[in-house]
Amino acid sequence: MSDQTQPAAPARDYAQTLFLPRTDFPMRAGLPTREPLLLQRWAEIDLYGRIRAAAKGRPKFVLHDGPPYANGNIHIGTALNKILKDVVVRSQGALGRDANYVPGWDCHGLPIEWKIEEQYRAKGRSKDAVPVIEFRGECRAFAAQWLDVQREEFKRLGVTGDWAHPYATMTFRAEAAIARELLKFASSGQLYRGSKPVMWSVVEKTALAEAEVEYEEHVSDTVFVAFPIRAGAPAGLEGARVVIWTTTPWTLPGNRAVAYSKRVAYGLYRVTAAPEDNWAKTGDTYLLADALAAGVFSAARVEGYERVADVAPEALAGLTLAHPLADLGYGFDVPLLDGEHVTEEAGTGFVHTAPGHGREDFEVWTGNARALQLRGIDTAIPYTVDADGALTRDAPGFTGKLVLNHKGEKGDANKAVIAALTEAGALVARGVLRHQYPHSWRSKKPVIFRNTPQWFIAMDRPVEGLGNATLREVALRSIEETRWVPPQGKNRITGMVSGRPDWVVSRQRAWGVPITVFVERETGQVLRDPKVDARIVAAFEAEGADAWFTEADGARFLAPDHDPARYEKVTDVLDVWFDSGSTHAFVLDDPEAFPGLSGVTRRRDGGADTVMYLEGSDQHRGWFQSSLLESSGTRGRAPYDIVLTHGFVLDPKGLKMSKSRGNVVAPQSVIKDAGADILRLWVAASDYTDDLRIGPEIVKTFAETYRKLRNSLRWMLGSLAHRVQGDDIESEKMPELERLILHRLAELDGEIREAYAGFDTKRVVALLNGFMTGDLSAFYFDVRKDALYCDPISSVTRRAALQVIDETFRRVTVWLAPVLAFTAEEAWLDRYPSEHGSVHLHTLPETPAAWRDEALAARWQKIRRVRRVVTGALEIERAAKRIGASLEAAPVVHVSDPELRAALDGIDLAEICITSDIRVEAGEGPADAFRLDEVKGVAVVPVLAEGRKCARSWRVSPEVGSDPDYPDVTPRDAQALREWDAAHPERGAVRA
Repeated sequence: MSDQTQPAAPARDYAQTLFLPRTDFPMRAGLPTREPLLLQRWAEIDLYGRIRAAAKGRPKFVLHDGPPYANGNIHIGTALNKILKDVVVRSQGALGRDANYVPGWDCHGLPIEWKIEEQYRAKGRSKDAVPVIEFRGECRAFAAQWLDVQREEFKRLGVTGDWAHPYATMTFRAEAAIARELLKFASSGQLYRGSKPVMWSVVEKTALAEAEVEYEEHVSDTVFVAFPIRAGAPAGLEGARVVIWTTTPWTLPGNRAVAYSKRVAYGLYRVTAAPEDNWAKTGDTYLLADALAAGVFSAARVEGYERVADVAPEALAGLTLAHPLADLGYGFDVPLLDGEHVTEEAGTGFVHTAPGHGREDFEVWTGNARALQLRGIDTAIPYTVDADGALTRDAPGFTGKLVLNHKGEKGDANKAVIAALTEAGALVARGVLRHQYPHSWRSKKPVIFRNTPQWFIAMDRPVEGLGNATLREVALRSIEETRWVPPQGKNRITGMVSGRPDWVVSRQRAWGVPITVFVERETGQVLRDPKVDARIVAAFEAEGADAWFTEADGARFLAPDHDPARYEKVTDVLDVWFDSGSTHAFVLDDPEAFPGLSGVTRRRDGGADTVMYLEGSDQHRGWFQSSLLESSGTRGRAPYDIVLTHGFVLDPKGLKMSKSRGNVVAPQSVIKDAGADILRLWVAASDYTDDLRIGPEIVKTFAETYRKLRNSLRWMLGSLAHRVQGDDIESEKMPELERLILHRLAELDGEIREAYAGFDTKRVVALLNGFMTGDLSAFYFDVRKDALYCDPISSVTRRAALQVIDETFRRVTVWLAPVLAFTAEEAWLDRYPSEHGSVHLHTLPETPAAWRDEALAARWQKIRRVRRVVTGALEIERAAKRIGASLEAAPVVHVSDPELRAALDGIDLAEICITSDIRVEAGEGPADAFRLDEVKGVAVVPVLAEGRKCARSWRVSPEVGSDPDYPDVTPRDAQALREWDAAHPERGAVRA
């Protein structure tokens, strides 16, 4: 090299002249770390208070919280419930409602009392040896501890609410309100003490409601038992016996009748052949339902039988049987009674009736009481089993035998009764049955049906204060007035309320609100005195429900108006479902305690205020129903306007989660590994009206969906770093592609509002996911990257694109906020940094109706169909390594469909397809051209682009170098560089 030779000038670094995305919003979310920081910020700025202030004066939407039990860490089902509630509350706020949310807790009842008893047993202590006030204090402390733990777990899910002022059923104010509600039932005559068979837990030693049991597989002893017909039977029935079938042999000492049905065809059957050692002997005659006779004889190992005669229903009416154990002290008459519950589905067509051990048995017996008394039959119902599951003196021959022991295990009562039946020659057959049987959902042990004195709220007693309607009638009318989501919930609860028995509200426990009534010893009447009621409520407000237990006789409430010696103070506590069913009374109707909710339940005159209850579908028989009955009985209407129900959480195979299966997914673990927003996305995107499934792979799937949504937000934020506020272009002057996105925003605005208003969160996620990943990331962003990165500062296309992205970001972020509460906030603050700002303070942005352009959208549907064919052809070329990027291509597009060809007029198809050039020709195209079956009339022939590659935008064009000042770029890029250099004179031509 000679001394005169100069080194070549280094190539210019064009990267610094591009408008590449620039943002601090990270690609990797780091949600487990980032979310707690946002929670801390929300607390510091009092976000909940700011939301309340911003919403003041708007129509109210109140999601009244169904109280979880404060007795352990939350599980995935609880997380589902609380997240769904939060999505609903946030979305209603975004729709322009004052969406207040006060979280609450159930603090009384067996779930907590049982935990304290377990602690006692572990220490060798007895609950009965501890003063009741001391025991209740331990229960209160236990509930308070777990309330605090659960509160933090719920907050970690991103649930917003008045966490500083929740409601709890154990606060003095709440206990006073619960007592006040009960006293309303007492004053109206709906509360009464009666003796009925109820579900009884031997383990927990208390009555249970239907809502407190779950049905689990159980193996029961079964027996077919023959009841002899008494002397005086109609001709032809002498010596015959009526056969019953039961799965509870231990209840036979309580048998007082046998039920039949006028709708069933019966016959008299004779055994013609049987093994010598058989219980059913040759020559025995039995009355059986014709439809069930074959099954009975099969179970009885009978080898031959014949039908002797018809037995008309009128022949059964008034027939009297003998008890099969008459020789053991059961010498009374056993009448045959017509029963609506008797069917031909199983058994014998005759139903063993023990009025102390079953609801239908009780109803048949009491319904015929007067007629039976006229026949000289004693209608008293025996108490054949005690609280410990032992048979009593009312079960002669079996006293002390256990149905279930204190652990809930099968006792010796069945064995003893079956042995006695065998000895008496009354046993026809026996076996075992595996079936679904009620178990206490706390102890997981079987319950028994036991006749005990309990307190009930009458379902069918006319009430003067309800216009002489019954509680059942008012409740059914209230169901009709309520909106049920999904609609089938209405049928479910209607069936339950239509057929439910009187509400047993008493429990034989210590931790709860007591049944605050006095009973006159002489008459058995409940004392109704407003002055006594007022003293009780006042004491509860000052001291809590413990005030009831401070003295034995309740003189502090009765004196000076009544002699305490004349009255019995009831010591049972209320069913905890009555507690939770009363929560509307001290949350929604107490303006002093919860001023933000005041007056809501009283505005049912067509106003805009709305109260929603939202829980799992099991609450049709639980909280939804207890709240309905409580409010209907005291206010004549339901406490809610809308009831939304969700399913349960199962594992990926559809199995119930259990520790033994090892398939439990803990929300705490998901949050630790992936973040709460992943859980929130899973909840919102799932069909909550059915059971939901979750497992590690499902979490990964939603994490991937989240990643794509986040990347769309990130790209918009990065692009908007170059947006100059106020540099706006009128929408009608924008390029068609931008007007198309504005149309989609207007379209989505209506769809998302409708979906949120209808609580269809799954549709919201589907709409946003489809828009952000399909319309934006895979199409609009992809097409516009070239203009956004490379166009001159003055470019209308670039400015319009930034403006549209700005409009899109603002709407998408607010639309997403109810679901991705943390991520939407993080993105919002990146775009709009503010000391006290929050995306959750904003309602859904109004979108101009003028943006909608159906004709434009129809045209672009056609353009995008053509683009799909071009993209498909280029993918094949790329896979074959004939091209690298799509900008290396200049395909020829043959369009035979006139409508598609017309749609392409005036469109830069190369820009839309991200190629350097493109040529559109009419016609079918060559046979070997690329085609898609779903897009008829389009064929693509890939061709390499001609010219040089632009050093700045990488387009291939013969025009590269036509500008002498910028010899290695296209004219468009040369203009961009000229404007860039003019805007940055201090930097000059940047070199590498």
